Amino acid sequence: MLVAIALTIAAFVIGSIPFGYLIARSKGVNIFEEGSGNIGATNVKRVLGPGPGNLCFALDVAKGLIPSLTTGLALGTLGNLDAPVGMVWIWLLTPVAAVLGHMFSPWIGFRGGKGVATGLGALLGVFWVLTVSVVLAFLLWLIVLKTSRYVGLASVCAAGSVPVWAAALPTAANGSFPPSAVPMVSIAAVLALLVIARHTGNLRRIVAGTEPKIRSRAR
Repeated sequence: MLVAIALTIAAFVIGSIPFGYLIARSKGVNIFEEGSGNIGATNVKRVLGPGPGNLCFALDVAKGLIPSLTTGLALGTLGNLDAPVGMVWIWLLTPVAAVLGHMFSPWIGFRGGKGVATGLGALLGVFWVLTVSVVLAFLLWLIVLKTSRYVGLASVCAAGSVPVWAAALPTAANGSFPPSAVPMVSIAAVLALLVIARHTGNLRRIVAGTEPKIRSRAR
């Protein structure tokens, strides 16, 4: 339990590293004052270009992925669908902590990003169920983005689909819903709600017709 607590705290600290802010600062830019004012990869790419934006995305994914993998290895639960449910619950505190660290970084006044890239990395480092769910959600993200041209709407749709996939895949694979899938679906739902909550401003602007589409941003 002490190891799990220490790893959860470490996940929050790693998740709180504001890579978008630091990358922009290295270029002499205050990312809070540019574009949407967000430290996430989308805004970094919009303000600084593809190179810094893609670097930010990769680092934000890594700070979710590494804590999940490390904790799973330490607890012996990585990839084990037969692991005790209680142990799985303890393990899955790690991805939540990493995403919360990203969203509410103490290093920049408890501000942060919207959790999409870090949540993606965190879930990729758990079970195959969540890995496949994230891949399917990413495909949905691409479809919604291509048809709507709204990054925020695509992110909300993709995040909301993850717990749905996570609930359907174990049953389809095993013919029944394993007990270890309960915490996986629950944590996926929590992360989805966090991401959706961070995008409420985008959704309001879409309804009001004031949210810029990616094509108009390019122009």
